[in-house]
Amino acid sequence: MDTCSKKCIDPEEVKKTLKTMPSPDTILGLSEIFKALGDPSRIRIVTALLAREHCVCDLSVLCGQSESAVSHQLRVLRTLRIVKNRRQGKTIYYSLDDDHVRSLLQMSIEHISH
Repeated sequence: MDTCSKKCIDPEEVKKTLKTMPSPDTILGLSEIFKALGDPSRIRIVTALLAREHCVCDLSVLCGQSESAVSHQLRVLRTLRIVKNRRQGKTIYYSLDDDHVRSLLQMSIEHISH
């Protein structure tokens, strides 16, 4: 069973834990990130970016989606600071925003693999 057989709330332990929990705004932000990463199309994009940066054309081929669809997903990911971009001439290259995102993805892949 996933429930207590007897209700026995420990107010002191609850109080200690509440002090360590993230703020409601942080919880909401986490929820948004995990919601974004809960989409298979976006997971394909971010895992493609684990190795190196790519332009939309490359990501389209790697993910088996139209450039328009990839571009839409990148907009969502960029808004949440999961990916970033840089312009080189007329081409825009996308990469993971920072090492935190990379670590989150790598740890998740390792978790699934074991």
